[in-house]
Amino acid sequence: MAHFSFIAKDTSGKTQKGLVESQNIKQANNLLHERGYYIIELKEVISNSLTTSFKRSGVSFNDLVNFTRQLSTMITAGLTLIESLVILKQQLNKKSLVTLVGQLEEEVQGGKSFASTLEKFPKVFPPVYLALVRAGEASGKLDVILGRLADNLEKSRNFKSKVKGALIYPLIVVSGMTTVFVIIMTVVVPRLTSLYKEFGVDLPLPTQILISISGFVVNTWWLVLLLLIIGFFSFLKFRSSWFGEHFLASISLNIPVFGVLIKEATLVEITRTMAILIDGGIPILTALDISRDASGNILFKEAFTAASKKVEKGYPLSEPLSQNKLFPPILSQMVSVGEQTGKLGDSLTKLSRYFETEAETAVTSLTTIIEPLIMIVLGLGVGFLVMAVLLPIYSLTSKF
Repeated sequence: MAHFSFIAKDTSGKTQKGLVESQNIKQANNLLHERGYYIIELKEVISNSLTTSFKRSGVSFNDLVNFTRQLSTMITAGLTLIESLVILKQQLNKKSLVTLVGQLEEEVQGGKSFASTLEKFPKVFPPVYLALVRAGEASGKLDVILGRLADNLEKSRNFKSKVKGALIYPLIVVSGMTTVFVIIMTVVVPRLTSLYKEFGVDLPLPTQILISISGFVVNTWWLVLLLLIIGFFSFLKFRSSWFGEHFLASISLNIPVFGVLIKEATLVEITRTMAILIDGGIPILTALDISRDASGNILFKEAFTAASKKVEKGYPLSEPLSQNKLFPPILSQMVSVGEQTGKLGDSLTKLSRYFETEAETAVTSLTTIIEPLIMIVLGLGVGFLVMAVLLPIYSLTSKF
């Protein structure tokens, strides 16, 4: 997917600026026309060499969180943007961040706005970040906006850490089991096989199965590796197709337990993004566009595109949300309350907290299910290996 920046007029004649994600410029053009925009300018955001180097050297999400928090603290304390960037550059140790902040400082000192400078680094600063900084500069409340951004990014980081922390144990166990399996099949079993042949031991069925598996792995490892490589690239090709993207998105949301976690995590991201955008004074249509791209799931993206079209026609946001089975009833109900009370941002913030709690519950359920399953599989595997290895040895000792 590529990113395209646009300047367009909406149906009310207002000028809209932003980023749109699409396969190519033609699809981006069609997408904007579907929203009722009259396009003034549309161009691809090309990653310059500096931005590309950030991707290689790794300006991480954690770096972005810390950068935003430090910048927010200094501006809130009364320092100017340029002074804050100069101090930040002196304090940082990571080379890529020093280069980034130095470039930002140079551009801002040259008279460019902070938002237009950040736009040059789309791999570092996401659309929601750009939209809020632009709104903060226009309203003269950049310090407030950066504070909200820092809070939002920290919440997102903490949530991701909880999910990763809960899933890391099963991944470590599975990785360990796979490594042990490969070592046993390629090193231990072949040596035992020659030992059994040397003594002419009658091999029981478990041992024969183990030797057959080992022989297959040892003799055809190159074929297995080749098939894995072909399968990997075929999967990437399939995933990039229209059908593949929709198929995988649908499957991912319907996997038992995993599907609930993926859906709740997506809803956390969407509602949290929408909340900070609405509170930051971003128009609802722009907020919908940015939140749609933040979802990362094609089904949610299409649902938000349909909702955006309805809102353009004058319908309240809660109506298209209530008509789509992808969204739980509480979402449309809380959005409706927010629209009626004029506190949509507050309602979305409460929703993000609710979905975060649900996602954490799903993580707990997932680990509760996975850990016993891993132990059962591990126990069966160890039991099979013990039988396959010890039965011939027992048979051999019984001859003497």
